Amino acid sequence: MLWKKSALELVELLRKGEIKPKEVLESFFERFTQTEEKVRAYITPLYEKALQEAENLKVSEEMPLAGVPVAIKDNINVLGHPTTCASKILQGYVSPYDATVVERLKRAGAIVVGKTNMDEFAMGSSTEYSAFFKTRNPWDLERVPGGSSGGSAVAVAVQSSPLSLGSDTGGSIRQPASFCGVIGLKPTYGRVSRYGLVAFASSLDQIGPFGRRTEDVALIMEVISGHDPRDSTSSKRPVPKFREEVKKEIKGLRIGYVREFMEGLEEGVSSAFQNFLRELQKEGCEVEEVSLPHVKHSIPCYYIIAPSEASSNLARYDGVRFGFRAKEYRDLFDMYSKTRDEGFGPEVKRRILLGTFALSAGYYDAYYLKAMKVRRLIAQDFERVFEKVDLVATPTSPSPAFKFGEKTSDPISMYLSDIFTVSVNLAGLPGISIPVGLSGGLPVGGQLIGRAFDEATLLRVSYWWEQIYKHYQIEPPL
Repeated sequence: MLWKKSALELVELLRKGEIKPKEVLESFFERFTQTEEKVRAYITPLYEKALQEAENLKVSEEMPLAGVPVAIKDNINVLGHPTTCASKILQGYVSPYDATVVERLKRAGAIVVGKTNMDEFAMGSSTEYSAFFKTRNPWDLERVPGGSSGGSAVAVAVQSSPLSLGSDTGGSIRQPASFCGVIGLKPTYGRVSRYGLVAFASSLDQIGPFGRRTEDVALIMEVISGHDPRDSTSSKRPVPKFREEVKKEIKGLRIGYVREFMEGLEEGVSSAFQNFLRELQKEGCEVEEVSLPHVKHSIPCYYIIAPSEASSNLARYDGVRFGFRAKEYRDLFDMYSKTRDEGFGPEVKRRILLGTFALSAGYYDAYYLKAMKVRRLIAQDFERVFEKVDLVATPTSPSPAFKFGEKTSDPISMYLSDIFTVSVNLAGLPGISIPVGLSGGLPVGGQLIGRAFDEATLLRVSYWWEQIYKHYQIEPPL
C-alpha cells in the first residue's frame, strides 16, 4: 500500500523507477475514497485532475517532491480552482494564479490533490465555523480536528495525502496537528512567502506544512521557503538544508519549560508533557524552568490585533468585484451591507466588529496601540529567555480534542484553546507541534518554540523524538 509510505520513501522509489507517479496517485485516491465520507477533510477534491497530471509527469533528480500528493488549505490560491476560505462570500471565485508556495511545489514535482476544509477565513479553533460542513477528527468522529487548518491536519492523519499546507495566525497549524496526532510546523514570520494566501491578519499569518514524518516536513520546508520579491515581508536569509540538519544530535541543547504554562492542564496532557521533558533530560539536554511574564496577556493582545487587521483585510469583500452578491438591495450601501451580512458567518462578523471598534476614533490608543505595546513586551520576554536556552517547550493545547458544540456557544472558551500558541505568532517565532502521547485514546501534542529562523533545531528534536517514540507510527482507528 503506497499510501502508507512517507513522502521521502515515495520519491526514492519513483527516482529508481520502481513505481510510477500514477500508481502513487491511485493508491492515495483509494485511501481518499475509504476515508473522506467519514471525515470530510476536503472542500474541493482534485484527485481526477491529479491522476491526469501524474500520468504525464516525468520524474527527474531536480524535482525533490516528484509525484508526491500535497493537499492545500482552501485559503491558498491554486490556479484554475475555487478558493473559498470556507465562506459563502467567495462563492464562484476561481483563482487566476498560483500562490508562491503552490508554484514552488509544482516546480518541485508535487501534485495538488485537493483544497481542504477550514474555519471560515481561518477564524476558529475547531473547523466548526466552515460555511459548508464540519471536518471530523479521525481519532473520534464526535470530536473536532482543531482549527483553523483542520482539513489539512486530517488529510495527513488519515493519509489521504502524505503532506499538506495550512496557515497559522495564532496556532492554526499547531493546534490541529496536536488534536490529530501529526506534525505541524509554523515557520518564522517571513521564512515562507504569503503571496497568494488570503489575508486574515497580515502581521501574524504564516503558511506551514503538516506531515507524519519529520524528514517529510524538512523536505517540503526546503521547497516552499525562501525570498519572494512579490512578498515584501519575506526574508532574504538563505534556506538551510533541513533534511541534513534533522539528523544532528540534540545532546547539550538547553530547553526551557514555561512556568506560566504549567497550570490548568488536563491531567493526561500534563503527564505526556512531563514524560517528554524527562526523555529530553535522559538524552543529555538541560531542562530548566523559564518565565515569560507578559505571556498571560497574549490572548487579549491577539484578539485586539488580529481582528483589527481582519476588519481591514476583509473590507474588500463587498459584492462588487468578485464572489457572492445579495440578490435584493435598494442602493449601493444596502448592497454592501446585505452582501456582507448574508455572505459572512457569525464568527467572522464577530471579529470584524471587534476589530472595527478597536480601530475607531477614540478607541485606537486605548486598545490597538496598547495591544501593540504588549506585543513588543511579549517579544522581549522571548528574547531574554533565548539568551539562556535554545528552545522553549510547552504543551500545544491545554486539552486533547474537544467534542463538537462544546465551545461554540462560548467564544472565549474557544479562544483559550490557543493560549499556548498565539504568543509565538505575536513574536514572529517558529513553532512546531509533535505528538508526545495519548490521553484517553486521543493524541497530545507538545510544542517547541525556537529563535527566529531556527526551524532546523525544532526539526532536530522532532526527528530524535520520532526515533524513540512510536506514537508517530500509530494511526487513528479509522
